[in-house]
Amino acid sequence: MPALHHHDPVFVLEFGDDENRFSPEWLTSVHTMLDTVCEHDGPSALVTTGLGKFYSNGLDLAWLSANAERTQQYVGEVHALLGRMLTLPVPTVAAVNGHAFGAGAMLAMAHDFRVMRTDRGFFCFPEADINIPFTPGMAALIQGKLTPAAAVASMTTGRRFGGPEAVELGLVDAVAPADDLVDVATARVRELAGKDRGTLGAIKSTMFTAAVAALEMPTS
Repeated sequence: MPALHHHDPVFVLEFGDDENRFSPEWLTSVHTMLDTVCEHDGPSALVTTGLGKFYSNGLDLAWLSANAERTQQYVGEVHALLGRMLTLPVPTVAAVNGHAFGAGAMLAMAHDFRVMRTDRGFFCFPEADINIPFTPGMAALIQGKLTPAAAVASMTTGRRFGGPEAVELGLVDAVAPADDLVDVATARVRELAGKDRGTLGAIKSTMFTAAVAALEMPTS
C-alpha cells in the first residue's frame, strides 16, 4: 500500500512494491496522502514513485471483473484521482521507476513533470490492443499534455516506449539511472515548492479546463 515521506519541502509518495493497481482501497489511501500534502503548513511539492518493477499498471481489472455492477462508480473514482493530480495546487513530478501502463501512465501524465528510469520499464497506453477505448476524460487528459502527433503515436498503437524513446516523443521530460531517479525528480520541483497554492491551482485548472471538464462528466 502507499506510503508518504516528507523531506522538507518535498513529499515523496511511494505507491507500493507490487503492480500498484487502482483498487478502491489504494485510491482512498492515495487521496488521504494527497490531503496531507495539500494541508501542510509550509512550502510543498510532490514526487510520486513506485518500488520495484512497476510505477503503476492502472485499473484493477481483477477487482472490476468481480464487481462489474460498480464499474461506473469505479471509473468515476479513477477520473477523480486523475483530475485531482492534474490540478493539484503544488508542483508535482512522477518518478517513473518501472512499467507505467494504461491508467497508471495516465496518472503519470497528470503530473506537471515526468522523469523515467533510463534502462528499464515501459510507458504504454495499451487500450488499442486490449479493446478498452479511452473515456473522453482520459483522452482529454492525454491530449492536453501531448502534441497531436505524439497522442496518435501513443494512443492508437499500444506501443511500449522505453525511457529514451519516451523522452523523444514527449511522454516524459527526462531520464535518470534507477539509483538517482527520485533525487533527479526531487530536484525538478524543490525550488518550486514555495509557489502560492491558490494561484498555482487556478493556473492548472485554466490550462486544462477541457480535460478537467471531461473527467468530471458522469460516466456511463
